[in-house]
Order: sequence, then C-alpha cells, then structure tokens
Amino acid sequence: MAWNAEGAEGGPQSLPLGAYRRVSTDRVDDAAEAIGQIFCPHNLEPIRGTQSRFFARHHCAALDGISVNYVAYGGTVTIDPGCLDRFFLLQVPRTGAARVSTASRLVETLPGNVASLLSPTVPTRMEWHDGCGQMILLIDRDVLEQRAAALAGAPRQIVEFDPALDLRNAAGRMLVAQLTALIDALDRPPAGRGLSRLAVADFREAFLSMLLNGQPHGLTEPIRRFSGQAPTTPAALRRARDHLRAHADEAFDLARLAAVAGTGIRALQLGFKRHFGTTISEMLLDIRLDHLNSALRRAADGASVTDKAYELGFTHLSRMAEAYRCKYGEPPSATLRRARRPSLQSFQA
Repeated sequence: MAWNAEGAEGGPQSLPLGAYRRVSTDRVDDAAEAIGQIFCPHNLEPIRGTQSRFFARHHCAALDGISVNYVAYGGTVTIDPGCLDRFFLLQVPRTGAARVSTASRLVETLPGNVASLLSPTVPTRMEWHDGCGQMILLIDRDVLEQRAAALAGAPRQIVEFDPALDLRNAAGRMLVAQLTALIDALDRPPAGRGLSRLAVADFREAFLSMLLNGQPHGLTEPIRRFSGQAPTTPAALRRARDHLRAHADEAFDLARLAAVAGTGIRALQLGFKRHFGTTISEMLLDIRLDHLNSALRRAADGASVTDKAYELGFTHLSRMAEAYRCKYGEPPSATLRRARRPSLQSFQA
C-alpha cells in the first residue's frame, strides 16, 4: 500500500484513532518534542538518505491506567528512549518493520509475525524502517506491577518481560484482537467521544491478564504457583484450593479444609507454602477479594461496599480496603461507583 507525503493511506481519518490526532509534522525536532511529551523524552534521528521522506504522526487516546496509540514515521529513523521508567509499551506493527534492541535481545518485528514489549527498567533503542506504522498500548507501570504482585501473592517488585511477543500463536492473536477491538470502539461514530469507565476497566483487565499470564516475564513461575497452575501441585492441595474458592463466603474451618484435602493440618499448611508460595489464609483473602470485585462490578443501586464485604466474611473493613487497593489499584468504593454509573445514565436518559 502506497503512503503519501503525510504517511496516511488516504488521510488521517482513515488511520487508527483518526479522531485522536496529536502530532503531524515533517520536522524532526518538533516530532521528538511533541511525541516525547506524550511518551517520554527520547532521541529521534532519520537515517542518512531518508531525511527527505521524514514525517511523524501520532494519534493517542489516553484512558485510565492505559493509553492506546497509533504512531508512524516516514523515512527510516532511530529512536533512543533509554529506560521508559513509568510505563510498559506494547508495539504491534501495522505496516513496515522495526528493529528493537534491548540489553540482551534484538527483536525484529513484522505485521502478523512479531511485536515488541518494552519494560520500563530495560534500556531500549529502536530503528523503524521506512513507512513503519504501529499500534501501541501503553500500560502504567504502577498498575501492572501491582497486579503482578497480587497474582503472585508477593510484595510488589520489578517486572521485566521477554521483549519479543509472538503474534502467530493463540495468545498473540488474542492480544491483537483485543487491541483492535479497543481501537475500533474508540473509532466508532461519533469518534472521539471516548468510552465509559466501565468499558475502559474491562479492556484494562483483559490486557493485564493476557500479558501477565501469556507473555514470559520474571514473575511467571510465582504467578503459576500461586494460582495453582503448576503441574506438580498435589491432588490434596488442588482439592483444598478448589474448596476455598467454592466456599469463600463461609466461615473458615481449617480442620474441615484438611479433611476435604485428605491430609493433616500441618502438612496442608506446609504444602501451601511450598507449592503455592503463600499461606492458606492469604490465599483465602485473595479469593475473597476476587469475589468482592466481581460482586461490586455487578452491584445494583442501593448496594454498599460494607454489605458486600460482610457477605464474604470480611470483618476488618480497613484491612480489607487496603488489601483491595493493593490488588486492584483503587479502593472498593471506586469499583462500586463505576458499576452504578451506567444505570444512572440510563435513568437520566
């Protein structure tokens, strides 16, 4: 497909996120400054012999905890952002190709083949070849690292992904489909109006789950152990974990749990630490928080956080609220407010 002098296949509105146009220029310094303000400061240089074809285009829809972008360059350019620091960056090529160099890997990206996933603590340098356009998902570092810690049942720590993301397998195709669905939803007429907070939260949750469970990173194995996905988990521990999930809203009875598992109490406690990397009470807390999140997102008008929490066995509301914030990055009251908003809008309409 031929690109015109502005890098558009028929003009900006025909490109992804056309109503969210932020940068369109053929000046290198202006492009570096404007795009640097949206992402982070970086060095931008056209490769010798391609300067006359240079342009930069950036469309950006900033959402809660994430942003979705379309970026394209004319000519071949090098981009050196160093460490991103504040965010993770998934770059899915739509046209053209790019080379992404990190401290330990060189990733060659192509549409439908390989995407790149940049981690905030890993220095990166890129070369975008002539006519390269990419759909880019930015995820706030705090949001992703908090979720990774909750999934791993561990304190928050640095997360570094494998920078090469295979678009040919099922996980890669699902991720691209989700990113495309988000862009399509934003482009749907009247384009530029944005999405509801509930819809944004659903997309954000999907991206976090797909990346943390589908793309290798430093906490992959702890997350597998904590969720009970490790294939070596003994049957007794799987029975105990399944019982906790099915009876999370009931009073906890350790002796009954051991009987269901078919093992002694001490063996059960040691088994949870060894195979899941957590205690029984910590896993129960995590399960109850999941149930509370689901209940708040489905709550009808008149529901309260306190009522839902008591139904799930929470008695120390301040501790519950702090644990919920650590897991989901927001207080439970914020989740409940988002659940109520659609019904209020419908009433007002």
